[in-house]
Amino acid sequence: MEDCIFCKIINKQIPSKIVFEDDEMLAFEDINPQAPVHILIIPKEHYASLNEIPEEKKAILGNIVMRARKIAAEKGLKENGYRIVLNTLRDAGQDVFHIHFHLLGGRKMMWPPG
Repeated sequence: MEDCIFCKIINKQIPSKIVFEDDEMLAFEDINPQAPVHILIIPKEHYASLNEIPEEKKAILGNIVMRARKIAAEKGLKENGYRIVLNTLRDAGQDVFHIHFHLLGGRKMMWPPG
């Protein structure tokens, strides 16, 4: 998508602080962190939201969650905990329409979240 900010980050048109990258996903630091650790993890293939991921591509969701777990451990969050958030559409708080997971940690999280 030409106008998608995350696609531009994937294509290195916009700089980011990359934490992890492979052929199917990219993880980078959020520019507006909501916790001491706030990493965004996105598939490289563009899907506007969870609603658009076809059944045959569902493995990427598990791969992203497992990568989030590894990144959390690397960031020292394994012992005290972390949160993984996936917002779907505007009412849930999604404001960039390229599916993305938030990995948050480094502080006590509150419940309910919003």
